[in-house]
Amino acid sequence: MDTSRNALEIMDLTVAYHNKPVLWDVDLSVPEGILLAIVGPNGAGKSTLIKAVLGLVPAAAGQVLVYGKPYPEQRPLVAYVPQRGSVDWDFPTNALDVVMMGLYGKVGWIRRPGKNERKLALDSLHKVSMADFADRQISQLSGGQQQRVFLARALVQDASLYLMDEPFAGVDATTERAIIDLLRELRSAGKTVIVVHHDLQTVTQYFDWMMLLNVRRITSGPVEQVFTEENLHRAYGGKIAFLSSSSSPPAEE
Repeated sequence: MDTSRNALEIMDLTVAYHNKPVLWDVDLSVPEGILLAIVGPNGAGKSTLIKAVLGLVPAAAGQVLVYGKPYPEQRPLVAYVPQRGSVDWDFPTNALDVVMMGLYGKVGWIRRPGKNERKLALDSLHKVSMADFADRQISQLSGGQQQRVFLARALVQDASLYLMDEPFAGVDATTERAIIDLLRELRSAGKTVIVVHHDLQTVTQYFDWMMLLNVRRITSGPVEQVFTEENLHRAYGGKIAFLSSSSSPPAEE
């Protein structure tokens, strides 16, 4: 972990829908090589924050820097895993083709992917235990399998910064464990991973940094500093029972 170098910097970011602020004057510095959870109540703007970083929703004000430069200049360094519910899973394509779509930024949309791209895609499917499903139509996969395919699509990009919107939502326990193991491998390789996360029960187990968000940034930093009763009440408005952060994370393999 190189906490002296920021993978992502967000400064004074404001996003509004129909003149109603969804994010208000948000600042965030994300050091390189960490697993960071963005946590907050429903409607806090968590997914909007990710989309604003990627330019998928317009910002009313503010600036976003990826490794010190505007996102459009650093696009090849960033991979995105959207919410599974936002994807058209009836689109007629198989798992391997979905993963190879992650390479279009490098090979272009005109040139057809070749043997090398196919091998890279298969290697990524193997990393998420989905190589045996390469030719399966995505509509025929379970929710957990679909999520693994989208993780493989992000992996094949070999990015430096990964943005993931609720990757654990609606998956089985086996897939959840596989995902967190994969995220830890990315961190060990020096990658930075930012995850929109909704389960307070697992924050202290899965992540080393945390951002509490409720339209405004409540606070951010190492989990042991942020995950406190006071901060959780500030984020959730006292509508949540405090969860002890004293439980130790599971051993990393």
